[in-house]
Amino acid sequence: MTPAAWTSWPSREALSRETRTRARAVIGWCVRAGLLTAMLWGTFTGGLFGPWETVGGLACVAGCAAAAVAFFRTTLEHRLGPSLGLLALLLLAASGAQGAGADVPAVVLWCGCAVAALERLPLSAGVPAAAVVLGAYAVVGSDDWRTTALTAGGLCLAGYVLRLDAEARGSAQRLLAQERAARAAEAETAALDERSRIAREIHDVLAHSLSAQLVHLEAARLLIEREPAGEFRDQVLERVVAARSMAREGLAETRQALSALRGEVSPVEEFLRQLVGAEPVEVRVEGERRTLTAEASQTVRRVAQEALTNVRKHAPGARVLIRLRYQPDAVALEVSDSGGAGAGGALAVSGSGYGLLGMRERAELLGGSLEAGPGEEGFVVSLRVPA
Repeated sequence: MTPAAWTSWPSREALSRETRTRARAVIGWCVRAGLLTAMLWGTFTGGLFGPWETVGGLACVAGCAAAAVAFFRTTLEHRLGPSLGLLALLLLAASGAQGAGADVPAVVLWCGCAVAALERLPLSAGVPAAAVVLGAYAVVGSDDWRTTALTAGGLCLAGYVLRLDAEARGSAQRLLAQERAARAAEAETAALDERSRIAREIHDVLAHSLSAQLVHLEAARLLIEREPAGEFRDQVLERVVAARSMAREGLAETRQALSALRGEVSPVEEFLRQLVGAEPVEVRVEGERRTLTAEASQTVRRVAQEALTNVRKHAPGARVLIRLRYQPDAVALEVSDSGGAGAGGALAVSGSGYGLLGMRERAELLGGSLEAGPGEEGFVVSLRVPA
């Protein structure tokens, strides 16, 4: 056995009982409660103790139970000093019970302290502690030396076997956690590779196509402007300029989508300020700012774009407030307007348009929610997604 094995604590996974199933935990507590009840009944109903002595004995039992729970917690936190102190306290309680004539509780405390010391303490401290406990048991015990030796050997073996079993379970839990982490990393890598492939396809096809359209539309605009002024010429020029603006916006959104697919997303608050530009829109950011996931970031951006588009269509000239709140486990976006010309149209009556319906579906896929409807003055769109 290496020196490190003597001085090292059992792992936290080995000492913790969080991995136990509910059924196993219930069975364990039922067995403990049954044994404790039987022990106390046999000790305090034999006529050896009076009423007040029985009450005092039960209080001591409750104190020993609290000390045992504290011992389990201090060993879980790898605190050697408090653990040894609590073990010594339990040993004194066992000696006191033996002196008072409560032999069965005393034996239970001695045996439990010896097993727990070997199971939960470093061997360099657990072996001496178990030796002291078993030595005290041998001194005050009434059995012959053979029975005492066999009992002590059995307790040492039980404590060490429990220690090995706990270490094996702890190792299994660590391996399971590492396997899950490896699978999650593998899945994330595969998702990133697929996103990169999709980004390349979009860049090679859609982005190039939109760039070419912008070039041709700009050339068409320049050619039309050379023609003599007239109603037909002005109408064609207006359509070409509108088509060029739409192509430019489409190219910008395509680049944003490509950045999101590649994980190169700018902060949401920066995007919102760029989105509103010189419009009469106020942007407020609340909470501790942090990097959002690509899905949550894109959802916030799309909802903000859709909400502002609806304001321009149905309430032109209205004052708009965009509030972005970083919450502990989510991010919330609220876009509200003061109403304006066109307010109270079809969108305000229905509570959502087809664009907002798509945004609501996107939010629900992420486990979030989107609400849209009339507010105190105009229309309010509220989004909340986990992040």
